[in-house]
Amino acid sequence: MENSSEVFIFVLHGLNETTTNRHIYFAFGLLFYILTLFVNFMVIITVILDKTLHEPMYLFICSLFVNGICGASAFYPKILADLLSDSHVISYTACLIQTCVIFCYALCELTCLTVMAYDRYVAICKPLEYLYIMTHQKVVKLLAFSWLFSLLQTGIGALLTARLALCGNDIDMLYCSNWEVVKLSCKDFTMMDVYGNILIIYHFSQLTFVIVSYIHIIRTSLQSKAGRVKFMQTCLPHLITLTNFTVSLNFDIIYSRYAKSQTQQALRNIFGMEFLVVPPLLNPIIYGMKLTQMRRMFVKIKRLKAVRQG
Repeated sequence: MENSSEVFIFVLHGLNETTTNRHIYFAFGLLFYILTLFVNFMVIITVILDKTLHEPMYLFICSLFVNGICGASAFYPKILADLLSDSHVISYTACLIQTCVIFCYALCELTCLTVMAYDRYVAICKPLEYLYIMTHQKVVKLLAFSWLFSLLQTGIGALLTARLALCGNDIDMLYCSNWEVVKLSCKDFTMMDVYGNILIIYHFSQLTFVIVSYIHIIRTSLQSKAGRVKFMQTCLPHLITLTNFTVSLNFDIIYSRYAKSQTQQALRNIFGMEFLVVPPLLNPIIYGMKLTQMRRMFVKIKRLKAVRQG
């Protein structure tokens, strides 16, 4: 079967076991999506409105949250529509778009977290040189690198996937995954597999850089009480965010590549959607609770509303 972007249709089988409670799942899914958008936009708007937060760290945080909105928006609308429909299908073009957005979200998330680790390393280990190193131009370059390089990696992956001839259209997931589409190829997909391994090695090197950075950060922070306080306020949220995302993403990669097809569908769904649901919702909550300046801004907004209502 040769794939055609006009007539080829994929069938998603991830919801086969949830048809009896789909309206309940829809309600919870819609609630989580609205809550995800709200908390992310709330923190982004807070940073934009408060000029004291116009610093490199908060700009990187905003970039992380914008990426989280993109990742969540690539997942929720389709799954919510499928929960209200009896047929769970998606066109070839729509599937490729969803695959690219999710792929880019994962790559950009890791790159953003690596850039944030570099920013924290400079801030804590080289505080006197921070303003000279993290200039406006440097911040813009790092943000551009996070997004443009991720888009380039995604574009190469999309081209390699699009050139494959497919001999099937059944995807045992809630959404279109790049690896699930690749596995439907009629021909050898060694090139795509090699490219995937290259990406894994590259991002493993990013995690190695983060680990080395935090070894120096922790060593410096332990030397003074002020350093420990700064670590708890700015570095701990980043560590929680990084651990949450990398663990959930690795579970998805390992499960999709090596799990048997007979494995329980519910477990497959959990591993498949965790990195798309949990980080975009949890990250802004973590930063909103931990970052002192953001918490003060939320208090000001709350007091202003109370005064107006009074």
